[in-house]
Parts: sequence; C-alpha cells; structure tokens
Amino acid sequence: MKNNQIDFAALALRIALGVMFVAHGLTKLFVFTPAGTAAYFALLGLPAIVAYGTIAFEIIGGAFLIFGLFTRIIALLTVIQMIVIALVHSANGWSFGNPGGGWEYPAFMALTALALFFIGAGKFSVCGLRNR
Repeated sequence: MKNNQIDFAALALRIALGVMFVAHGLTKLFVFTPAGTAAYFALLGLPAIVAYGTIAFEIIGGAFLIFGLFTRIIALLTVIQMIVIALVHSANGWSFGNPGGGWEYPAFMALTALALFFIGAGKFSVCGLRNR
C-alpha cells in the first residue's frame, strides 16, 4: 500500500508542477510573446537568450513532467530555476502579489520540485510503465 501512496504522490506532484510550468511557458509564448519576455528579462539584467530558453524549458520540461520523462533531471533543473527566480524577486518581499512579485511562489515551486526530485517519477509514468 505504501508504494502505491508514494506513486500517487509522485503522479500528483508531476501533474501539478508540469501543468504550472506549461501554463507559464505558454503565457510567455502567447501573451507576453517571446520578444516581450526577452525585453523583461533584459530589464532584469539577463541576456535575451535566457528568455527563449526559459520558454522552451517551461513548455517542454512541463510536458516531460506530466508524462514522467526525465523527471529527476527536470525537477533538479526546476529547483535551480526557481531558486534563481526567488532571488530575482527577493527584493520585492515575500508575497508574490506584491508589485514586481515576491519570492513566495518560486520558493514553493522550488520545494515542490525538490520533493519530486527525491520521490522520482513513480510507476504511473512513461518511465515507470517502460520499466514494468
């Protein structure tokens, strides 16, 4: 029973994190546009190429998480990305609802991704089904 609980927890974490990432990536792609996202990243002092990589990572990495592909790698990269984002937003205070966004949301996402890194994809994933 306990193994099934861990596998269901992994599934829930993968879907939650994956959907959030795909949604944020698609927002950057279709609402803010790649050029607008790159301009915003430039205001933060980041190279424009980072914006394009972020959009691709959020959409592709999010889809990979949903299906359970390369879960630990994507989760670890997510932890790194979210820590960087939390640092970028740290001057804006705790609440992500603050002007400029705070660091609460990226910190939560980093911890969620870290939990997924430790749990792994679980058996309810493409990798888990392949291994059966």
